Amino acid sequence: QVQVVESGGGSVQAGGSLRLSCAASGFTFSSYIMSWYRQAPGKDRELVAAIPTGGGSTRYADSVKGRFTISRDNAKKMVYLQMNSLKPVDTAVYFCNAHHVILVAEYWGQGTQVIVSS
Repeated sequence: QVQVVESGGGSVQAGGSLRLSCAASGFTFSSYIMSWYRQAPGKDRELVAAIPTGGGSTRYADSVKGRFTISRDNAKKMVYLQMNSLKPVDTAVYFCNAHHVILVAEYWGQGTQVIVSS
C-alpha cells in the first residue's frame, strides 16, 4: 500500500525552527518528484518547495527562499523540510507530495500542522 506520512510539525515562536519529515513507501520513491505544500486557513494550497528525483535543482516559493531547505534521501525514502526563521505567516498544514511526471501519478500525505506564534 502506498503511504506518505508527514511528521515533525508543532508549535514554535517566531524566529524558531522546525524540521518536517516525510516517509514514503509502496512506490518507487526515487522516480518521483517530491514537494512540500502548505495550506493556511482560508487560503489556497501553495507549493513551498520541490526537489527532483535525483535531489538536484530545488525550487522554493519566494516567500520561503533563504529560510527553508528541502532535501531527500532516496535510500531511506525520506523527504525533509528544514524551516528556519519561521514567521507567523508560515502557519499552515504542511503536506508532502509525490509526483511522477510520466505516469501522472500523485500521492499526498495527511498533513502536519505548523503553528508559528509571535
